[in-house]
Amino acid sequence: MKGSAMRLAALIRPALSAHSRRPFLQWLAKVLTLARSRQALSRLDDHLLRDIGLTRDQAEAEARRRAWDVPLHWKL
Repeated sequence: MKGSAMRLAALIRPALSAHSRRPFLQWLAKVLTLARSRQALSRLDDHLLRDIGLTRDQAEAEARRRAWDVPLHWKL
């Protein structure tokens, strides 16, 4: 197992140059921000949810979505 993991790392490491890591890290930061936003949405009280036009069920359903589960027209 250890040998195969080392071989895999040797294959991946050159692909993850500093140039290619930046877009990945930017994407990761956006995904984490979206995850935090969805969790914050689930903590809003019903009055605030009504203000933005959502029901409690809709907010909780959105909060359960995976961070990378976004509409195709979004640019992450």
